[in-house]
Amino acid sequence: MNSFNLSAGKRQELDEIGFAIISGPVPAVDLPQLTAAYDAAVTSAPSDDVRVGSSTTRVSDLVNRGLEFDRLYVHPPVLKACCHIMGEPFRLSTMLARTLRPNLPAQDLHVDFARDTHGWTMVGFIFMVDEFRSDNGATRFVPGSHYRSDTPQKRVGDLKADYPGQILACGPAGSMIVFNGSIWHGHGANRSDEPRRSIQGAYIRRDEESGENLRARMLPETLTRINPLAKYVLAV
Repeated sequence: MNSFNLSAGKRQELDEIGFAIISGPVPAVDLPQLTAAYDAAVTSAPSDDVRVGSSTTRVSDLVNRGLEFDRLYVHPPVLKACCHIMGEPFRLSTMLARTLRPNLPAQDLHVDFARDTHGWTMVGFIFMVDEFRSDNGATRFVPGSHYRSDTPQKRVGDLKADYPGQILACGPAGSMIVFNGSIWHGHGANRSDEPRRSIQGAYIRRDEESGENLRARMLPETLTRINPLAKYVLAV
């Protein structure tokens, strides 16, 4: 894994701030194809794989929904970030499509996975299918909060309100956010009239239980298509 490219500056951002914005693995010329695949996956997903929340619509099992998504979860800088933060063998837990619907408020500040006595427990990525802007719900992070022992629920009165010092992770379509799963975060308010689309993945320690049973869900065509690194990351 020494050949994976995650700059010293981005490692420092992950250490000190808790997240970093990096270039994604999809060239600009290929983004229209990925966007079309995203929309097709969302439209064709069976109802059991669709979760409509108060502000977002999620579609699970993106690993099996097309070759356009294969390179996302094996993007070298993201895997390097997992090595750097967790410091032990890991695997992909989930990868899903998530659409933030228009004209809806911010998400509650929250922590995905708290740190335990052994260290950090999760690394996540958010691939920007659409541009992330301040007016369309860019994810907000509280810098350095991954070092805190408390959670927003115990400390913050209004979890949807702007938090002092929060940073909006804005970037053009094709960018990627990689973050420590213990940082306080949540999507901002989408004040625009358009949905804002993203693809999100989470990596956990290799011996932990995953959010999706990826092994049971793997399609033969997916197993035939993906390379040995992908199979290792998926633990299949």
